[in-house]
Amino acid sequence: MNVAVIGLGYWGPNLLRNIYELHRTDRLIACDLDPNKIQKIQSRYPAIETEIDYRNVLADPRVDAVFIATPVSFHASLGEEALRAGKHIFVEKPLAASVKEVEELIETAKTKNKILMVGHTFEYSPPVLKIKEILSSGQLGDIYYLSSSRVNLGLHQKDVSVIWDLAPHDFSTIFFWLDEEPNRISAAGKDFVQKGIPDVAFINLEFPSGAIAHVQVSWLSPSKLRRTTIVGSEKMLVYDDTENIEKVKIYDKGVDYKDPETFGEYQLSYRTGDVVSPKLDTYEPLRREMEHFLNCCETGEKPKTDGYNGLRVVKALELAEESLRSGGRAIEL
Repeated sequence: MNVAVIGLGYWGPNLLRNIYELHRTDRLIACDLDPNKIQKIQSRYPAIETEIDYRNVLADPRVDAVFIATPVSFHASLGEEALRAGKHIFVEKPLAASVKEVEELIETAKTKNKILMVGHTFEYSPPVLKIKEILSSGQLGDIYYLSSSRVNLGLHQKDVSVIWDLAPHDFSTIFFWLDEEPNRISAAGKDFVQKGIPDVAFINLEFPSGAIAHVQVSWLSPSKLRRTTIVGSEKMLVYDDTENIEKVKIYDKGVDYKDPETFGEYQLSYRTGDVVSPKLDTYEPLRREMEHFLNCCETGEKPKTDGYNGLRVVKALELAEESLRSGGRAIEL
């Protein structure tokens, strides 16, 4: 295949590196408006072709697929142009800046019979896949709640709030784990540094199954934290992505309530057992994601993180942002 990466900012070079190292492409083109970024890529990968004008990439009939890693405000327009030019597209998260734009991308991909895939990289990572396996096996019992923190000092964005920047990771993994979308969302936050661009948010999600989730995202924190706790009726689980080893730990802890048999009787039984850290695979998630996209382009297979996967995340982002802007009002889906 012949592929191009459009956008060489923060994440584009990571896409480029993984595609290059897969050795699955005949031609690999790096495209960005900034000559300095182009120069850096040329010095590191002399064999890679470069282009400043993305329209030349889309006009090239030999290019089969395009990776879009631009700011989110350009995702929909570039995606539409690429699909109409007959290219398969991979779009970094979030898929687009609104539900309407995502729906249009899905429809165009269908019409043109092209692959549309969104970059929800965590759904390809060993810890997230292992947790999905654990939840599906019923080890934790009924899921009561999830609590997630994704905070750091920076990187402040100029065009989107912290919700659109960081929450897609947590939304995509939580929806993947629970295999359902929320039916109620509320959010509170504040724009402390750049007026009009919230840099901290606390998001609450309620699901049809009865599970609830709390997601904290922030660009204003003294330390980096990537931690999720899942509490079930039988066991509890902690996923800490900043850990080098033992990223996932299962705690045989819980509390059992016994119905009172006599007036005044109140009995809770607390359980504390073993802590187990399951063995995880060690491959790079982004490499696996890139490989999956190329396979889908070649075989026509439906991507694991297709347009509808991106749609449910953007829907939740849009409503969380709406709730935040309206003072934390809970919104029913």
